[in-house]
Amino acid sequence: MAAAIPPICDFGRSAPNFDLLGVDNETYTFEDIKGPNGALVIFICNHCPYVLAILDRLIRDVSELKSHGIGSVAISSNDVIAYPQDSFDNMRLLSENYSFSLPYLFDSTQSVAKAYEAVCTPDFFGYNSSGELQYRGRLDASRKEAGPSDLPRDLFNAMVQIAQTGKGPTDQVASMGCSIKWK
Repeated sequence: MAAAIPPICDFGRSAPNFDLLGVDNETYTFEDIKGPNGALVIFICNHCPYVLAILDRLIRDVSELKSHGIGSVAISSNDVIAYPQDSFDNMRLLSENYSFSLPYLFDSTQSVAKAYEAVCTPDFFGYNSSGELQYRGRLDASRKEAGPSDLPRDLFNAMVQIAQTGKGPTDQVASMGCSIKWK
């Protein structure tokens, strides 16, 4: 299976809103998850080896980004009929097993993934406090396997820059992962 690679950042694009159910049985919108200095919207799924390779680092980074005023959310949009491992119940288990510190939402209609033009899992969308896209890159240089623990933290550093300046880095390396499983 070939890896999917999203396009480069469309700087300034407004964050599409959403109203989705989380594994905690609460509903969330973009405004609910946005922090005072920005927001990170992440498309993931339960079975993708690219996601599983970085999940520990992702949980670490979103937890640390809270102290920089960045709110985060993870969204799964995969077709659960074709990929039952990505079901809502399995999302809940993954969230519990990894002690998610961010809401994990289910996009059952795939309309949110389409609105964001999400391509793969993981696909990262970093917004400033005005809800303008400033980052669409990778977490770090890991791929299907976690890279060395001392890899530069591309996503984390970009989001801290966005929190401090409102602007993301001009040089960004696209994320890579499994394609979203469309219905």
